[in-house]
Amino acid sequence: MLNVFTLANGRLFQEEIESADTLVHVQPVWVDLEAPSAEEKGWIAARFGLTIPDDVVDEDLEESARFYEEDNGELHIRSDFLIEGDTGPDGASAHNVRVAFILKEGVLFSVHAEDLPVFRLLRLRARRIPALIEDAKDVLLKLYDADAEYSADALEGIYDNLEKVSARVLKQDVNDTIAAEALAAIAREEDLNGRIRRNVMDTRRALSFMMRSRMLNAEQFEEARQILRDIDSLDSHTAFLFDKINFLMDATVGFVNINQNKIIKIFSVASVALLPPTLIASIYGMNFRHMPELDQTWGYPLSLALMVLSVVTPFVYFRRKGWLR
Repeated sequence: MLNVFTLANGRLFQEEIESADTLVHVQPVWVDLEAPSAEEKGWIAARFGLTIPDDVVDEDLEESARFYEEDNGELHIRSDFLIEGDTGPDGASAHNVRVAFILKEGVLFSVHAEDLPVFRLLRLRARRIPALIEDAKDVLLKLYDADAEYSADALEGIYDNLEKVSARVLKQDVNDTIAAEALAAIAREEDLNGRIRRNVMDTRRALSFMMRSRMLNAEQFEEARQILRDIDSLDSHTAFLFDKINFLMDATVGFVNINQNKIIKIFSVASVALLPPTLIASIYGMNFRHMPELDQTWGYPLSLALMVLSVVTPFVYFRRKGWLR
């Protein structure tokens, strides 16, 4: 899908391009390519003289290939953007999508494999807020600003979800079913928190590269610094959430161990209580020359009564000690 965005009275206007002839007559400030076909890439090459390689959004790019400037002035940036709530290629509920940005002759080109909520948020704001964007570099900065805000909203969601898990784990009797559900929820939030941390780290690197390359004017440079300060404030939240996740994980595992210890305690008490009657039965059955019941009328009843008494006495003692609770 190929979308172009033009500026009119400080607002972004979107137009979906379906033919090369339509692309010739527009003067865009932003060209967005979502899972572009070879034909659409050909239109871009013919109209703007920009060749988009097939591996532009590959995940295995070297670090040196993520931020660089060509001899002809083209600026290349590779950034990761977060998608929360959609199942990714690895089956996770959240994943990061690689986006390739190319800034050429005042036009920003973005290439990505799927639609991103940050891009939708920027399009909505640019249509509603006048004078939000003035050039292609503003588009890039506003995308990173929206990405930081989207990450902050995702962190708030993690806070809310962990509060629900905390209420279940710390305020209820935790059985194996509740513990399993809590551990699954904690693992999901830990994965999302890690992806957010990686996402804001990548955004920080991209902004730092833009500031070092001296491509920004004074106003844009100050805006980039403000975005970096917002990202720095998110780091403390992600660190706190990691500590909270570890605490809830340890607490849940501790309750699981307590439940397992209760089961082991039952077997331990039963084995200790059955030792005396086993000893009596062994003595009674092995250390007589003649069977007692042949010579004594009360041989069996007395031995059985002694065995029962040897079982009851330990249980009474354990109960008074509180070991059976």
